[in-house]
Amino acid sequence: MTAPRAAPGGPVRLVALGDSLTAGYRLPADAAFPTVLERLLKAGGANVTVANAGVSGDTTTGGLDRVDWSVPDGTAGVILELGANDMLRGTDPKVTEAALAAIIERLKARGIPVLLAGMQAAPNLGPDYKARFDAIYPMLAKRYDLTLYPFFLNGIIGDPAQHLDDGLHPNRQGVETIAAHILPTVENFLGGLRQGASR
Repeated sequence: MTAPRAAPGGPVRLVALGDSLTAGYRLPADAAFPTVLERLLKAGGANVTVANAGVSGDTTTGGLDRVDWSVPDGTAGVILELGANDMLRGTDPKVTEAALAAIIERLKARGIPVLLAGMQAAPNLGPDYKARFDAIYPMLAKRYDLTLYPFFLNGIIGDPAQHLDDGLHPNRQGVETIAAHILPTVENFLGGLRQGASR
């Protein structure tokens, strides 16, 4: 069962489940990723809401602990953006993979499709760690037949003008870039939800 849970004519309800990159760390609410993405989707004609279930500092295991109450009944699909804090802490990629897999399985058991937003490890963690970590997302997408957006931070890495002064988090401009880059993938994901609803 993959039908979007929305009243006839009502909006399709998405939830962005993530960490500070989703939550909008040090940004006003209207500049957070879910709000910006919702605005872009609506500008393209989509009747959709994108709830912000981002928690700054959250890891994949933290996301697993709260997935059941962070994603309410009535959710049509989830944009899953977790793993950056695992990487920054040097967490064993096996732990990250297992937690993400458990989140996906929890959501699938509820009939909620997942768009998986990938993360990539920083080069300073070494080639072995980077190879193991970077492989998690395409592997899970293939295993669970998920829509994959390969790298959530695509378009802003290496550009100080799109980051806060910490050099890690996107500023308002950076969030706009992230949302614009992921938009076509989310639109395709929504198209799949609508097809499911019409079956």
